[in-house]
Amino acid sequence: MCFDLDSAPPIPALSGAAVSHADLVLEAKDGNRFGAFLATPEEGVGPGVVILPDVRGLYRFYEELALRFAERGVAALAFDYFGRTAGIEKRPDDWDYMPLVQQLTHEQVQADVGASVAHLRDLGCDPLFTVGFCFGGSGSWAAAASGHGLAGAVGFYGRPSRMIELVPQLDAPILALQGGADQGIPHSDNVEFEQALAENGKEYELVEFEGAPHSFFDRKQEEFQGASDEAWSRTLAFIEANAAD
Repeated sequence: MCFDLDSAPPIPALSGAAVSHADLVLEAKDGNRFGAFLATPEEGVGPGVVILPDVRGLYRFYEELALRFAERGVAALAFDYFGRTAGIEKRPDDWDYMPLVQQLTHEQVQADVGASVAHLRDLGCDPLFTVGFCFGGSGSWAAAASGHGLAGAVGFYGRPSRMIELVPQLDAPILALQGGADQGIPHSDNVEFEQALAENGKEYELVEFEGAPHSFFDRKQEEFQGASDEAWSRTLAFIEANAAD
């Protein structure tokens, strides 16, 4: 997984922000029932984001991230990948998730993204975005090529090779926030990704944070707080800019 179990988003909570939150069970078009966590601002309905977690699925880090979005006026729904294989209940910290990750397909992930997008849309959220991390980073970009009607997709340290073949199908802008010292995603992969995006005339921005490793977006990674601050600012600016289009 990307984060330790005691990791937290490197974003300050906004004191006095009025938000609501709830655990949900959603159902995809293929009949899969899966767990999710929803956080909404109590004042008004605006843009919404679907959060795609790392390989471990839904846990506290992503629930906290959803709350940070809601504090800033953006409804956020983080969902779990493993309804088909592990059920809807919350799992212990030490569970063996990798065998189930290996069973996941692109179609299954996007079916669950679709149900999450539909739930936010039913709440009146507009426009809608995805934001993902690691496994969910590439899944977030892929969501912009999967017919969900998104206004944009953000991926933190996603692996371009997981979705580069979908670049011609992208129908929304993407933002890629990559670690410049990510040993699992070399600079050459990001260059290839940029070339594919440019050659296909897609709207994108790809940022490599110099010296930052995989999973730099973590309160425990104090030495990379500057990169985290910029990545968060860019994410909010991307949502604001594309919400206005």
